Amino acid sequence: MSIGKYTAKRLLQLIPILIGLTLVVYGLMYISPGDPATKKLLSQGIEVNAEVLENVREEMGLNRPFLVQYGDWFLGLFRGDLGISYRDGLPVAQKLISGLKNTTLLALSSLAFSVLISIPLGVYIAVRQNRAGDYIIRFLSFVGNSMPNFLISVLLMYFLCIRVKLFPVIAKQSFTGLLLPALAISIPMTSRFVRQVRAQVLEELGKPYVAGARARGVKERFVLFSNVLRNASSPIVTIIGLSVGGLFGGSVVVESIFSWPGLGKLAMDAITARDYPVIQGFVLITGVIYVIVNLLTDLSYHRLDPRVGRM
Repeated sequence: MSIGKYTAKRLLQLIPILIGLTLVVYGLMYISPGDPATKKLLSQGIEVNAEVLENVREEMGLNRPFLVQYGDWFLGLFRGDLGISYRDGLPVAQKLISGLKNTTLLALSSLAFSVLISIPLGVYIAVRQNRAGDYIIRFLSFVGNSMPNFLISVLLMYFLCIRVKLFPVIAKQSFTGLLLPALAISIPMTSRFVRQVRAQVLEELGKPYVAGARARGVKERFVLFSNVLRNASSPIVTIIGLSVGGLFGGSVVVESIFSWPGLGKLAMDAITARDYPVIQGFVLITGVIYVIVNLLTDLSYHRLDPRVGRM
């Protein structure tokens, strides 16, 4: 199957998934505890009484059936309308776009650091299996992978911001402000990637074609870079692609600790204030990003291994 036909097939498969995602996201807000009209009035400091509450409910369309409310909200998505924030009255889409830019910068920086470090290290310890370097790097990767992001963030902040004072405590939108949050996210991710790259390279090194190439006198470096890494690239790309989707929703704690103005901090502030439209928008946009990243990962996998399209 050609890449064009495979892409069209995958896009058609995404339509019911995305529709189901919107239904779940809106349904969760609909059944959430508390009355949205009451939350809106309280967040704006307006005294709640029966008459005002009924007027607001009518204005927000909460007296209509669920499917009618969902239909209006769903059609609004095509106009970029995700509702209005209860907290400050700003459009949710505007707030999410602002946060998405900063989260994308943080996610891509963390991913770039992880990939640039983990692939060479993973290949190195696979080639030098069961030697001193292999044991040391595997131990460090085990420690890094076992430490949660919030603990790494606190340690980095304490030693590099408070004790040494090399970086600002509150992350600013600059290189120095970006470095520590990116490092806090990338340390566990790099540790995980190193072990996974090592496993994939070792699996390829144990296959008959490698032994055959060595028996024919082919140089070890040529076998490693021209054959082993190429054949191991498909599962490695899949691992990296799946991690990208998780970065957008998984950076909530790190962004909150360093006060990085991204989607994670926006979501945490919205949860604290019970700003349901913002929470709803955050869940929707992270879900869509995850689906799109999975699609791009599948397409890259198909590009690297055309047999995927025939499965």
